Amino acid sequence: MFRVLSLATVLMATLWLTACGGMRLVESDVRSFANPPFIPTGASYRFERLPSQQTDAQQQARLETMAQTALGKVGLKRHEAAASYSVQVSVGTKVDPFSPWERPSMGSGAGWNFGFGVQTGNVMIASRSGLFGMTGFGMESPYYWRQVSLIVRSVGNNQVVYETHAANDGRWADSEAVLPAMFDAALQGFPNPPQGVRRINVEIPR
Repeated sequence: MFRVLSLATVLMATLWLTACGGMRLVESDVRSFANPPFIPTGASYRFERLPSQQTDAQQQARLETMAQTALGKVGLKRHEAAASYSVQVSVGTKVDPFSPWERPSMGSGAGWNFGFGVQTGNVMIASRSGLFGMTGFGMESPYYWRQVSLIVRSVGNNQVVYETHAANDGRWADSEAVLPAMFDAALQGFPNPPQGVRRINVEIPR
């Protein structure tokens, strides 16, 4: 019996170490819109901020750095002084104390729709219970809902030429790792994306 238990323990430890050293999947529901003429490869852009995004310039700069990396992967180049397009970056984050399937009976329903709370462009954190930690229903395990949005306008006429949104939910608390993957997902299919909502999976290190 001792040998069997020891072997089981070793196997469990091996599986745990393998999982920790592997990759994880960031799944995003993406919806994108493009107006012709499509943005050419190598086009230059600058970032544009709403007045509300000026309140936390450091946070907005971090988000723009993430977006810049993703934009570079699809062939766009940041050039503040001589840009043909402007890009507005928005991120919304909601934190629930429980996942939808763990929600106490007195809680309200959960869900995410495109457009939730991203108009300000700031990162927002909220809890439906208003508290984190222990509740009368037991230990909470936070559940995260995130959305990233990119709006691209032509500098010449200020018309929107590209719009894309990516939504993700799950247990991962490290937004600094999850958000870049969501920006990559949001730009899948650029500059002529397919219609409708599609699921995009991006692997990142654990």
